[in-house]
Amino acid sequence: MRIPRPRSLAGQLFAMQVVLVAAIVAGWGLFTFLTDRAQAEDTARAQSRATAASAARSPSVLEAIRSSDPSPRLQPYAEALREDAGVDFVVIMDPRGTRWTHPEPAQIGKTYLGHIGPALKGRIYSETYEGVLGPSVRTVVPVYDGERIVGLVSSGITIEEITEKARKQLAALLGVAGAALALGGAGTYVINARLRRHTHGMNATDLSRMHDYHQAALHSVREGLLMLDGQRRIALFNDGARELLGLHDDAVGRSVAELDLPAPLTGALLASEPRVDEVHLTADRVVVVNTQPVVGGDKRGTVVTLRDHTELQSLSGELDSERGFTQALRSQAHEAANRLHTVVSLIELGREDEAVAFATAELELAQVLTDRVVAAVGEPVLAALLLGKAAQANERGVELVLTEDSRIDDGVLPPSLPPRDLVTILGNLVDNAVDAASAVRAGPARRAQVTVTARADEDELLLRVADTGAGVDPADVEAVFRRGWSTQGAGRGLGLALVQQAVHRGRGAVVLSQGPDGGAQFTVRLPLHSVEVHDET
Repeated sequence: MRIPRPRSLAGQLFAMQVVLVAAIVAGWGLFTFLTDRAQAEDTARAQSRATAASAARSPSVLEAIRSSDPSPRLQPYAEALREDAGVDFVVIMDPRGTRWTHPEPAQIGKTYLGHIGPALKGRIYSETYEGVLGPSVRTVVPVYDGERIVGLVSSGITIEEITEKARKQLAALLGVAGAALALGGAGTYVINARLRRHTHGMNATDLSRMHDYHQAALHSVREGLLMLDGQRRIALFNDGARELLGLHDDAVGRSVAELDLPAPLTGALLASEPRVDEVHLTADRVVVVNTQPVVGGDKRGTVVTLRDHTELQSLSGELDSERGFTQALRSQAHEAANRLHTVVSLIELGREDEAVAFATAELELAQVLTDRVVAAVGEPVLAALLLGKAAQANERGVELVLTEDSRIDDGVLPPSLPPRDLVTILGNLVDNAVDAASAVRAGPARRAQVTVTARADEDELLLRVADTGAGVDPADVEAVFRRGWSTQGAGRGLGLALVQQAVHRGRGAVVLSQGPDGGAQFTVRLPLHSVEVHDET
């Protein structure tokens, strides 16, 4: 009957360990049995030697040999010695090998079975030989009368008795071996039961296949995946997490607190409760973070997923701008309809000159700003942004002014400064400035105004936005660039954080100070040329 192969890895290991323990116990038992038998033979040889030597040196034995009929005197002595020494036979014989004594009286007078030559030469000789009682371990010792050998003494123990002693030891040995096997099997079962729980009963092939699928899935998804252990140390991460968080190969085993990530993001990764679709900023990216504790009997760690929200956030900002432009155009269309009705009415009243003056006055004001922007800003994306923001600001009662020293020629900006980043920087700064300026009540002496400077010098691009708002408390200067900081209420506070991120990507700097009108003034400086390192030879 074929024994089925265990399917699970734990079952396979259990079977192998049981076989291994059984083989070890069996080998140890066989070795111990053979060793004990050999020791029993050595013990029998030593015992027979001592018994024979004791009889050979006995004066009563020598005296009996000197008599005319030694056998009647030696037989009782030999039997008593045999019983006292615990041997199977004590045979006393003459130098020719004729027995004077034997456990079986019928054998007295017959020739001894065994080798006596070495003993006749004066040596004590031991051997294993088959005699009347069967195979035995025996020793022959010469009996001296002065210098002459007058007799021989042989003492021995049968192999059957030696085997019986070894068999009794083997029974005890098998009991110990059985207990060892049972104990080893129980320990192996406990260990493999734990292994089975951890491997969910899967075999080695399943585990190997799962590992391959795990690695393929881990590195194929675009989203970042981060596994944290119970101590919030990184257990593993995929390529997406490496790119989004700027991780290196040595990050495995390090605590999240050691990764030099922004404080809000670090706090989200260290939090014990789940986080759902939280937006966080790194030095270069906008990341959506989700965390989920690993479900288990104990707290095993946290699974973190990361989605790159940078491009989506930029598109969202552009969409907001487009919505603002649309709203501004809708308002302007409404105002244009009102002005057109007014012009038509003036013409119908015969006041043509006043109609012309009324129609061209608003156009001249709008054209002045358009001409100023088009002349100063050759970069089409920035020019369109400024014109759109000017229309939005005007709808909110805020005047957008472009300074006289503004100048950016077309083609000046390098590829390292993509238009999208410039839109993010200038668009968010203008939006914040318009919010701040419109929040302060304006009067005849003070009109709500946002002043923009956009100038490309030889080595850097300068973008400066100042407003006539209430300004920023000096205590909040460092906090304004943190995600969530805003004076406009909940759900705001992302624009300036995105500005700082875009400035960081452009290897520039942004500084907040007090403007000339008492409001906030943001100054951004971006290098126009990347720094190159040349080898000196």
